[in-house]
Amino acid sequence: MKRYLNTLYISSQGAYVSHEGEAILVRIGEEEKHRIPVHLIDGVVCFGNVAITSPLLGLCGQRGVTVSLLTETGRFLARVQGGVAGNVLLRRAQYRIADDPKWRLEMARAFVLGKIANSRTVLQRAARDHAEKGIDDSLARSIGLLGAHLQSVRQATDLEIIRGLEGGAARIYFEVFHHAVTAQKEDFQMKGRSRRPPLDNMNALLSFIYTMMVHDAESALESVGLDPQVGFLHAERPGRPSLALDLIEEFRPSIGDRLALSLINLRQVQGHGFNLTESGGIVMDDATRKAVVRAYQARKQENIAHPFLEETAPVGLLFHLQALLMARHLRGDLDAYPPFFWR
Repeated sequence: MKRYLNTLYISSQGAYVSHEGEAILVRIGEEEKHRIPVHLIDGVVCFGNVAITSPLLGLCGQRGVTVSLLTETGRFLARVQGGVAGNVLLRRAQYRIADDPKWRLEMARAFVLGKIANSRTVLQRAARDHAEKGIDDSLARSIGLLGAHLQSVRQATDLEIIRGLEGGAARIYFEVFHHAVTAQKEDFQMKGRSRRPPLDNMNALLSFIYTMMVHDAESALESVGLDPQVGFLHAERPGRPSLALDLIEEFRPSIGDRLALSLINLRQVQGHGFNLTESGGIVMDDATRKAVVRAYQARKQENIAHPFLEETAPVGLLFHLQALLMARHLRGDLDAYPPFFWR
């Protein structure tokens, strides 16, 4: 099993990142904030106005540490990494399968089944948590509709139909997502999903968490030899990590959304940590970003039972385990790709 490694997230505006020997140094002004041995991490993610030196980029490339540069709100800008690793035969198989409509349909079906099933579980847990107050009719209805969508996805024979069902299920889910918010309801109201830019506090929080998940998914796919840009559900575009976006679909509800709800309901993030920009989008301040990053890293350390492997593993390894299962399927060692179903 791959050793569990952390990702270094740097969100303090004005930070300066360099290295001294084999250690990564993070400074704010003249003050050294962090000193971390490079062998202890597998990725560096810089948000916004963060300066990183060329010698450090070179060291990270040599040590297999990927550096991602994002805007302050989490929009991807660039990615720096060393030489391409992995089995060329596996990547060739991936490219062939991505061009095969039948294979592509089955892979997309697996990702969407995982996402809808896990979304339904989030709503079911919200219903159980509020059972004493009475289950809202719209929540119960949405749980039923997601169940119907699962059946439709299983029977779908066209990729565009599956994409349409995924979009429809997402709308059903987010229309009642507010029922899972038990604190700070006024500050974290959600009127549908908005991305670029996020138009409310909840969307800003979800987008930030999803961005961190995509980075981890890319690293996991690369570590097993797959190309993160060649996916099955998401259309390919230059610079778009389509396969990483495919992979996180099944984890958005169980890791991303549950983390956001926990942060809000436990008041670890609060409304005053979100600010409206001139463009109309919402951004988090430094303190809030740091709180979210700490919570995400802590969540990755928690153990969870993997339903297919029947083993317990840290949450942070789930992307890697699913990437391994995907590689085994693409090589022909598994009859089908088993999505992660949260229980």
